[in-house]
Amino acid sequence: MRDLHKVIQTIRLTEKATLLGEKNNEYVFRVDPQSTKIDIKQAVEKLFGKKVDGVRTLNVSGKAKRERRADYGRTNHWKKAVVRLKAGEKLDLA
Repeated sequence: MRDLHKVIQTIRLTEKATLLGEKNNEYVFRVDPQSTKIDIKQAVEKLFGKKVDGVRTLNVSGKAKRERRADYGRTNHWKKAVVRLKAGEKLDLA
């Protein structure tokens, strides 16, 4: 089992993530790219003490920056996880 504090890096507080939390009881996390759905589920259950109903993951590609110049580059690729909690469970983000 992986280190729980390295699996979940940050929570994403965007407009879309807030709507998911209000409507579907889902929360969006930025996670370690090598972590699996099982790792993410165990980390949320241990760190927050909540029951997880399901986990969806996706890999986000980094954006190209200054692509028409000789010193072009890109931002880092990263992994996003959408975690649905069981009915009656809620994360207090305040």
